[in-house]
Amino acid sequence: MLTPTRARATLLAAAAAAAGLLLSSLSGGVSHAADNESCRPDGLYATPGVDVPYCSVYDTDGREKMGADHKRRVIGYFTGWRTGKNGEPAYLASDIPWDKITHINYAFGHIGGDNRLSVGTDGPANAATGMTWPGVPGAEMDPAYTYKGHFNLLGKFKKQHPDVKTLISVGGWAETGGYFDDNGGRVDSGGFYAMATNADGSVNQAGIDTFADSAVTFIKKYGFNGVDIDYEYPTTMKDAGNPLDHTVANARRTGLVKGYAALMKTLREKLDRAGAADGKHYLLTVAAPSSGYLLRGMETFQVQKYLDYVNIMSYDLHGAWNEYVGPNASLFDDGKDGELAAAGVYSTSQYGGIGYLNTDWAYHYFRGSMPAGRINIGLPYYTRGFRNVQGGTDGLWGKAPSTSCPAGSGLTKCGDGAVGIDNLWHDKDTAGNESPAGSNPMWHAKNLERGVVGDYVTRYGFPAGTTLTGTYARKYDSTLAAPWLWNAQKKVFLSTEDEQSVNAKADYVVNRGIGGTMIWELAGDYGWNAAKGQYEMGDTLTTAMYEKFKSAAPYGARRATAATPAEAVDLGVEFGQFPLGDSNYPISPKLKITNNTTATLPGGTEFQFDYGTSAPGNAKDQSGFGTTVVRSDHTGTNVGGLKGDHHRVSLKLPSWQTLAPGASVQLDFVYYLPVSTPSNWTVTFGGKTYALAGDLARGTSLVDPGSGTTGGTTTGGTTTGGTDNGGTTTGGTTNGGTTGGGGQCTAPAWNPTTEYVGNTTVSHNSRSWKAKWWTKGEEPGTTGEWGVWQDLGAC
Repeated sequence: MLTPTRARATLLAAAAAAAGLLLSSLSGGVSHAADNESCRPDGLYATPGVDVPYCSVYDTDGREKMGADHKRRVIGYFTGWRTGKNGEPAYLASDIPWDKITHINYAFGHIGGDNRLSVGTDGPANAATGMTWPGVPGAEMDPAYTYKGHFNLLGKFKKQHPDVKTLISVGGWAETGGYFDDNGGRVDSGGFYAMATNADGSVNQAGIDTFADSAVTFIKKYGFNGVDIDYEYPTTMKDAGNPLDHTVANARRTGLVKGYAALMKTLREKLDRAGAADGKHYLLTVAAPSSGYLLRGMETFQVQKYLDYVNIMSYDLHGAWNEYVGPNASLFDDGKDGELAAAGVYSTSQYGGIGYLNTDWAYHYFRGSMPAGRINIGLPYYTRGFRNVQGGTDGLWGKAPSTSCPAGSGLTKCGDGAVGIDNLWHDKDTAGNESPAGSNPMWHAKNLERGVVGDYVTRYGFPAGTTLTGTYARKYDSTLAAPWLWNAQKKVFLSTEDEQSVNAKADYVVNRGIGGTMIWELAGDYGWNAAKGQYEMGDTLTTAMYEKFKSAAPYGARRATAATPAEAVDLGVEFGQFPLGDSNYPISPKLKITNNTTATLPGGTEFQFDYGTSAPGNAKDQSGFGTTVVRSDHTGTNVGGLKGDHHRVSLKLPSWQTLAPGASVQLDFVYYLPVSTPSNWTVTFGGKTYALAGDLARGTSLVDPGSGTTGGTTTGGTTTGGTDNGGTTTGGTTNGGTTGGGGQCTAPAWNPTTEYVGNTTVSHNSRSWKAKWWTKGEEPGTTGEWGVWQDLGAC
């Protein structure tokens, strides 16, 4: 998760981004008690052999139970460092609007050098477990607990509000690759990067097991309802994440995605087993990036199936890490984003004019693989800002270049971030100086808007008698649904959030069936103190969301928007072997289909699937499978929002090719903007259409069309293919064709003087080969997997 004023070195690239894909299927279904299975959310993985007590958290439609007046989630991040002990205003558990929220994420726990979840050494200085606040109303400790600190107060207030769930959030910007010791010094331990992935890129399963076991112990000890993972970031994009982590992270880039997947699968299974033993379902969630650049290097975010829900960090979309002035967290694109225009996103036809730096785009990225109700959009209760802005409309889409960057930021070219009174919540760089970022709690921004210097400024180091220069005029763009403050005299632009934008986002959540919202962070909300004539910490924005959500219809609990078959078959489908980092454009993974049934799939077998409208409807294959987009829920640009959720794709086994039991076929796939795991698969052969077990859809039964037997409901199971860029091979593959052998080669022998066109089949060295395009004189078996000849196997 975000610390409010961090500088992001690599959030955005100068090219449109892409992501990879990997979809695993199940090998067999697992029967669960009818009551628990009826409560499992659509698409959620269930640990094999475990009767997960979903009904302790979900109703029989798979929707989370949060209280009669909470139809959508309001998740607030509560940070451990606003204790008041440093002289700045405190924000304690007693300040949380408990009746207006549904979940609290405590930020942050970290990964210690022993790979265990920790919040530091117990003692009176430990804010989480030892600190006390004598004389502060509401901060009295509950003697029922053996620990003090924030955890004691969270437990105390949760007794009064039993529908509110609490989660321990682990990591964050500052503690993904290390942690802060008891003296506040940063220890560069490697954090998530080293715990989940070895130096050679392989999965560190021992480290993962240690962490996951400690997480289960931790939430039981302190009474949390689950674990929230804020790993920033398991992507193959070089120099992504905190610059302090680059040394350890960059060395592991090739293995971060598979390490992340192994981590989430292990956590899910250990939490499921603990929950079954305790009679209550434990939540597993993540804070997920919204940046197309980061998602491009995360394949298809295939960990979504292990998550109860995902919280999208749909903010920090523009900031002083570069010169392009724009909103922190706009809801929609307006086709004018200066950064995207400079990168050619609007002018490159393959992108379809789709701008990807907005909340709506990020939501649709995840909607491609998840029900709307398992997604929450993020809202910032803080500002981002620039000074010395040139051009634009009241600063919007202008530029603010800087000649220097904060020490330790890893940047060589930055934007000119706002400072001083326009940067109240600033971090310090590695040299101990103010990091220019224009980061302020919204209560301070509201005072700037009113021309008020709050009495709290002296507690942030400003002298008594501080005055403001210029006027901070509020501006609002209805297409973007984004407000900002513009000081024309100082040329300062502060991107804000207020009632109008929050109400617009709440309406967006309600109208699209989205699960709810996530807030970073609760301490930034505001309320008006009439006696003092100033804004202070409050709950105005959170209350606005609560009022919108309390009478809303139930959220969307199904992933598919069209009817799906009731019977599912066990066919493995995987997108893997992604080019890494900046090489992954256009996005060109390999799609492997593995037949785990006892039936032979004939030539002409049709596969269909959905992918999200975060990418334009121009996906294709380069292997003769006739990939066609047969339905698009959205066409054209995304100015004002994407109109629908999915593109529907059809592809077919070539007429001359069959897929025997245990065999696989592989094809080259291409698309142009990031999408999450393609979903809602069907396969049609023998006059019947089936779902795929790997989609984990509610209510489907696993059948084997070869034997005519039924294998129970498709909930849980083991993966066949794993998460390792291609996974394990069931039946074997050889550069894309079915593996056979033992027969005679029926195709004509390859001739070095003959011209061959695409899809022509030849035999050579006791194997069959298919030309992908025109060729002459190139010997099969010598051109490699990216070359002209596709290996169809032995003959």
